[in-house]
Amino acid sequence: MEAPAPDTPPEPGQDKARRRLDAYAYLSAPERLEHIAIMRVFCRTLLADLAVPEVMAKLRESSGPAAGLDADTLTVRLEQLERWGNLLRGSHTVKASSITEYQRSRARYQLSRLGERIQRDADGVLAEADAAREVSNELLALVERGLRELAELVSEPSGIAPQDGLERISTLFVQFAEFADSIRDFYAYLGQVLARYDLDSAEYQGFKELLLDYVEAITEDVAFRAPRISAALDTLWPHLPALLDRLDAHAQGLAGISPQGEGRSETRVQRSRGRELADWDGLRGWFSNTDGQGSQVDQLRDATLRALQSLLANAKRILRSATGEMSRRRDLLRLARWFDEAAPQDAHDIAVAAFGLYGARHLGIPPATDEVVPAYTSWWTGPVVEVPVALRERGSRAQRGRTASVEDHSAQKERLREAARQRAAARKAAADELRSASGRFDDIRLTSAALSLLLELLATALGNAQLKRRAGTYREGTTGFGLDAAWSEDADLGIRLTVHRTAGTRTLLHSGDGDLLLDDLELVIGRTSATADGEAEVNVS
Repeated sequence: MEAPAPDTPPEPGQDKARRRLDAYAYLSAPERLEHIAIMRVFCRTLLADLAVPEVMAKLRESSGPAAGLDADTLTVRLEQLERWGNLLRGSHTVKASSITEYQRSRARYQLSRLGERIQRDADGVLAEADAAREVSNELLALVERGLRELAELVSEPSGIAPQDGLERISTLFVQFAEFADSIRDFYAYLGQVLARYDLDSAEYQGFKELLLDYVEAITEDVAFRAPRISAALDTLWPHLPALLDRLDAHAQGLAGISPQGEGRSETRVQRSRGRELADWDGLRGWFSNTDGQGSQVDQLRDATLRALQSLLANAKRILRSATGEMSRRRDLLRLARWFDEAAPQDAHDIAVAAFGLYGARHLGIPPATDEVVPAYTSWWTGPVVEVPVALRERGSRAQRGRTASVEDHSAQKERLREAARQRAAARKAAADELRSASGRFDDIRLTSAALSLLLELLATALGNAQLKRRAGTYREGTTGFGLDAAWSEDADLGIRLTVHRTAGTRTLLHSGDGDLLLDDLELVIGRTSATADGEAEVNVS
């Protein structure tokens, strides 16, 4: 496809867009303060065309930046605004005493629609650029109630009166537009604040409360009412085309304007919000995902999440500042001011002191550990340092190639879990074997697992035992101590061992690993179970 010639005229749509954008030029011109003051004079009037002397008198009354303009300079400013499209030429019968006065008075100007809108937006930006606008959350409840009532009235057999429908729809869209504008303004302000990385502790505390309280209340209210509004719109949606036709038949407004005369183009009319089906599509898309791109409610939720992430980033920065890792922004700004105010030689000294750069000899590669190179040694005569190949060829020490993938240990973990399950099952079987063998150890041969569990319980019981001195005279071969409260249990296995010391008792345990003889000890094995009051109940076999 061939490129268009340089002298190709622009498309009609592009030329129209360029003329509209030219109306913003006065806001960035060198004389923008004077232009804004002139535009404010015209914005204070309605359907009035003003001449140069009248504009000059009003400027001097306001005592603003353009109060000192003379007639010739003011004429140049007005003509420039007229070329940009902010003002229009007016016609008016004048009386003048001289040709110069007639020429100045004859050139009358009035405000264009585009110029009035741009100036109004500019004044709003200048007045509220740094202010936090509250979200009109109460309007969302009114929107929900209005939609629900409108859906009920439209669904009735008699329908809704056209005038009542007009009033309800106009009120509904004004409320929704105000709510949506306040949401956008507030989150724009929030993003501007959270983009700062120089918040101190006091500012951070205030914004933390703003996020955790105010933003949370907004998102919760929107999340609560969005499904209800979507349900009301779904109920109302089949009746909308007929409802809009009835409203147009009742009151056409400016839509009834038709071209008069042959060859005249039709007048473009911007209708009130809610009179077109596209307005309802936008309202529905705000609360539900109708085009697959996500609803505004989803975007609100994502914006809140990003705001919380920014808040956490500021929290980490403040915590690092408490440990000495604080932001160097203020120090760098102070250093930049020193550079700006210093003479050339002093600036070099400041750079050396601030960054420690003493020429090109500091390559970031340390010399050998046994070599000590003084700071005043020139790199011409200093020792040679071996530069790695990667740094010499690519200028980077970063390793090349793919990073090794993380090893998968799922099979090993499953084997360990299976081994743990087998050990638990073996210990449970050993506990069941010991409970069944209690009181008849002489006649049963225990398995190795059962004997190991018994020895474990016996060692714990003897460790928990309390020695009690016996009264009377000691005879040869006897001891003067007895066992009191010698017991142990395993709640997971549900087994309890009680050890009694009885003189002359012999307990013989048979197992595959050998026989164990216990003198003067009697073993009782039972089951533990949780009682209603949380204590352990023992059933002795």
